[in-house]
Amino acid sequence: MTPKHEIDAFIKDFVKDLEQGTAAVFAGAGMSKGSGFVDWPELMRDIAAELGLKVELEHDLISVAQFHFNRRKTSDGLAKKILEEFSGHAEPSPVHEVLARLPIHTYWTTNYDTLIEDALRKAYRVPDVKFDVEHLTTTKPKRDAVVYKMHGDVSFPNSAVLYKEQYEKYHNTHAPFITALGGDLVSKTFLFIGFSFSDPNLDYMLSRLHVFGGKKRTHYCFMREVQKEAGDDDELFTYKRRKQDLRIDDLKRFGIQTLLVDDYCDIPEILQRIESRFRKKTIFVSGSAEEYGDWDRQEALNFVHALAAESVKANLRVVNGFGWGIGSAVINGALEAIYGNPQKYSEDQLVVRPFPQHGDNLQMLWEQYRQRMVSLAGIAVFVFGNKRVNGDVVDASGVRREFEIAIEHGLVPIPVAASGYMAKALWDEVLADPAKYYPGMDWIVPLIKALDTRQPNDTDLVSRIIKIIKDLNK
Repeated sequence: MTPKHEIDAFIKDFVKDLEQGTAAVFAGAGMSKGSGFVDWPELMRDIAAELGLKVELEHDLISVAQFHFNRRKTSDGLAKKILEEFSGHAEPSPVHEVLARLPIHTYWTTNYDTLIEDALRKAYRVPDVKFDVEHLTTTKPKRDAVVYKMHGDVSFPNSAVLYKEQYEKYHNTHAPFITALGGDLVSKTFLFIGFSFSDPNLDYMLSRLHVFGGKKRTHYCFMREVQKEAGDDDELFTYKRRKQDLRIDDLKRFGIQTLLVDDYCDIPEILQRIESRFRKKTIFVSGSAEEYGDWDRQEALNFVHALAAESVKANLRVVNGFGWGIGSAVINGALEAIYGNPQKYSEDQLVVRPFPQHGDNLQMLWEQYRQRMVSLAGIAVFVFGNKRVNGDVVDASGVRREFEIAIEHGLVPIPVAASGYMAKALWDEVLADPAKYYPGMDWIVPLIKALDTRQPNDTDLVSRIIKIIKDLNK
């Protein structure tokens, strides 16, 4: 397996690509299989047997597919076998779900199934799916991801790329796809997932690409390390490892660095670490206020304003639901920082989702809003948190619900006890069981404890909060 420090470096670098909007994914057949890789020889065994061939003696499986087409004069049987294997039994995986949640806007795949676009829709995204050359000339309205299915779609099996002649003519029949992919390989950082070192698709796909210039952009490829199978003697196992090493070295011609994993289950764990690290760059500010306790109103608003501004200056993204008595200060603080240095900071660093105030099933709609807002972040800061009910000021149940959702989504909670009300109640709650809310983060507990005091016009309170967030992002 690739050493831990190299995996850590990859995660850090890929998160930067996500932040810059330059990350892309190339999905192979293994991403549609529960095991994480496709046993190509086993898949083609029946096809080879029909031709009187032994699949274990064949190394060019695309040629075997061609022989089958030559014999039958049709690709129907081949299409049925391969499309059923890749599509009929395909099930969404944690890999699809994590990748759909990440801000990746470009997906390429040699797969025929609909799992990528299905996962994107489940994540409330709008995919623009392109599996025919004609699709490249149109743009789907409101799209936020493009899915290039360069070998076709399960719904149109007769036009799918399956056998050798189709691969050989691909640079003519699908030239715009090659051009588009070549451009993306220059401008984006790709993560190849679901390819094995014996995957014929990878061979034929890369052989049609031309990487411009001598200097190549770095891409990454997850690959399952060769395993010693039953019946393998030491000599055969050594041979397999040598061949994989040669494949890994060959991929460097295209700028692809290989990350070896012991098992497919390692990949979703690595992707979840990427998601967690990326989301910690976004803070969700939860709070509302009819009154501000022992704070002067302007002093309280200045505190929230400064918190939002300093978050932007720390290159964080701020998400807020425009809570009563709090939202305006969050927005103004963030915008002041953004427009104070527009060359350095971006409007994308502020996400505002005002709650609807009218309509049917308003409570259900608010719940959906909260779920989607909170899921964007990795850290949740809670301030004040009160509302007026029948003339009395009480702790805000909405802020508590946002805390519950934050914990469900794995966010790190930072309740600012010094602001009182629900924030203080949540502070008491997390410190009563810090191992539950800060697993493996003993260092954070004294810093959270220190958020219960303040001085008049205290700027140090903001600094303490920002320090916690920065430390979480190290």
